[in-house]
Amino acid sequence: MNYSTLKKTVVLSIASLMSVVAAHAQTSTDSTTTVAPGSAKVFGGRGQYKTFSIGANAGVLAPNIPFGVNDFTKSNYELGYGISFREQLGHAFGLQLNVMRGTVSGDNSRNRSGAVNGVKNGFQSFKTDLAYYANLMGVVNVATVDFIRRKNSVNFFVTAGGGYAAYAPKVTLASGQVVDFKDHAGSTRDKKYVHELVIPVGVGVKFKLSEVVALNLGYTANFVDGDNFDGANVNYPTKDKFSYGYGGLEFTLGKSSKPNLDWVNPLALMYDELKDPSLREEVEALKGRVSNVEKSVDDLKKDSDGDGVSDQFDKCPGTPAGTVVDGSGCEIKFPKPDTTMATGTYSNIQFEFDSSVLRTSAYPTLDKLSADLRSNTAKTFELDGYASSEGSAAHNMRLSKDRANSVKTYLVNSGVDAKRLTVKAYGETNPVADNSTEQGRVLNRRVELKAGM
Repeated sequence: MNYSTLKKTVVLSIASLMSVVAAHAQTSTDSTTTVAPGSAKVFGGRGQYKTFSIGANAGVLAPNIPFGVNDFTKSNYELGYGISFREQLGHAFGLQLNVMRGTVSGDNSRNRSGAVNGVKNGFQSFKTDLAYYANLMGVVNVATVDFIRRKNSVNFFVTAGGGYAAYAPKVTLASGQVVDFKDHAGSTRDKKYVHELVIPVGVGVKFKLSEVVALNLGYTANFVDGDNFDGANVNYPTKDKFSYGYGGLEFTLGKSSKPNLDWVNPLALMYDELKDPSLREEVEALKGRVSNVEKSVDDLKKDSDGDGVSDQFDKCPGTPAGTVVDGSGCEIKFPKPDTTMATGTYSNIQFEFDSSVLRTSAYPTLDKLSADLRSNTAKTFELDGYASSEGSAAHNMRLSKDRANSVKTYLVNSGVDAKRLTVKAYGETNPVADNSTEQGRVLNRRVELKAGM
């Protein structure tokens, strides 16, 4: 193919395509364009979009890239063509399978790098038949998220992956002899083509022509894992490479009601979803449900008479403050204490289950005892702590001592000399009531106040 003619054709083609794209962009990038609310959700999954595309492309193959060493002084520009299949996995990433064919050629007609009369390193020229080249590449869209425009019509992308090529170079030596590797490839010289791994890396730009059709312009540098692509094993240990500059059309398949994932700006999608009236209604309804739940919780916690049993379960509302009640909120009737339960005019000090904290109902008794002790400095008292039978004996012994010390601390803080108070702990021994009933266990959680001898 004549390079001058090819160059003019490519330039004219690109100019024409850019004119079409510019005209289209003026009608499709209006910042006031909106996506219909509810057409897609931010976390609605890939199923709500069109994601699969097929494409066809054609362009220029050359045995060089912008950097690296070439085996031949002149790179010819030959025709390449292919098809692609792409699955878009997200707003910014997809996987693309490419299959292509073409011809790559070069010669030593330029007098540089040691070429003399079109010959360098014993070679005049080469022409490689690229029977097929297939690769799988990741495609990263770098302009999907746009903070300025709601919709994009131009998107830039980068690609990288791995591939496999079958090719047959034909080399013309300095003597004019032609060596054709086709049907003579491989270590045993009986293979039709040379087979080699190839690493492709590329960049490109995509123009949106419609919701279905896009124009792709791109460039891919291909690194061959071998030094036999051009049939000239020179410049060791370098490996061969070739490039493909192309243009093509891509068609996205799927239901017309679904947007193309390639062109959806997730920022605009999120904004539309937040503006969606139905979402606001759901939020308001959720607020109402939360308010109802909070009210129900408050109703469950409401305890009008302060006896520790909520109104919904209180069978005896209105009990006086400080009254000992059972689980239904009704007063527990204590039997009249005998001489083993109280001494003189001082009643036993009762405690809650597994607690050594003084109840407010004990304050009047302790205040009276404190006043008597302060007025009669010769009197002493013994504080005997007890517990009900729940738990281990060792635990109950510690608990009974803590209860007696709580009483002592209260009296000392009220002005009683600590030396006049003796603390003793008896644990769950000496019960004054049956530990098999809750009423009996309540009576056994106590401190007895005994006057000293």
